[in-house]
Amino acid sequence: MKNIFTKEVSNEVISRIEKLTPETQPNWGTMSVAQMLAHCCVTYEMVYTNKHPKPNAFTRWILKTVIKNSVVSEKPYPKNGKTAPQFLIKEEKLFETEKKRLIDFINKTQQLGENEFDNKESHSFGKLTKNEWNNMFYKHLDHHLTQFGV
Repeated sequence: MKNIFTKEVSNEVISRIEKLTPETQPNWGTMSVAQMLAHCCVTYEMVYTNKHPKPNAFTRWILKTVIKNSVVSEKPYPKNGKTAPQFLIKEEKLFETEKKRLIDFINKTQQLGENEFDNKESHSFGKLTKNEWNNMFYKHLDHHLTQFGV
């Protein structure tokens, strides 16, 4: 899996984002390109903001035991997979606003570096290694950028 914490890979992902336009259509799924960008920002919002309430202890236990491995492993996500309610973006979003937010989140994460994330507590899965954080960040971005053909 490529390392999103490196400048080279972050720049590569940002370059893919820059190829998107407000008219870019998905190869699968129903999100608009602006909704997809907002959807990708949710992962970072859970790291950098208090916008999303943390799950209760029972829900966290379920997430850690049932969902975590599929999110932090190197195995790609399937097309049209289920997502957590916080990640569902139903309202239309502004393309340029969401694009800028996502690029800013990617840059901030890269600048903080992988050591900042090693054994950092995640919103839903408890402490993750820097490799698990990388897989979660990169795999999600790659999945949706591929969805939109970039």
